[in-house]
Amino acid sequence: MSKKYRSDAMAAIHEMMEDLHDGGVIDKKTMRRFDQACLTPIRPLKPKEIKAIRERERVSQSVFANYLNVTSSLVSKWERGEKRPSGPSLKLLSLVEKNGLAVVA
Repeated sequence: MSKKYRSDAMAAIHEMMEDLHDGGVIDKKTMRRFDQACLTPIRPLKPKEIKAIRERERVSQSVFANYLNVTSSLVSKWERGEKRPSGPSLKLLSLVEKNGLAVVA
């Protein structure tokens, strides 16, 4: 999967820094700072947005949960705002929002 950058300039800077990291010129800590600065952050999704994504894909909470490899009760809690997706779940939801369920099928 390709990385998404804030801008073309940030992409060029990040790719150069990756080459320097691969060559042993900069350490992991410095590379992590460049990752945070250059890569596009994943925005949090509101409960109504999660529900809208699922409804747009025309699937039940159970089917949606199976695609995301989570429980249907967790999807329900996301949609009611009792819990918030984070980490890999938030990333998958963002991908589905942008590209549809086919991206994780």
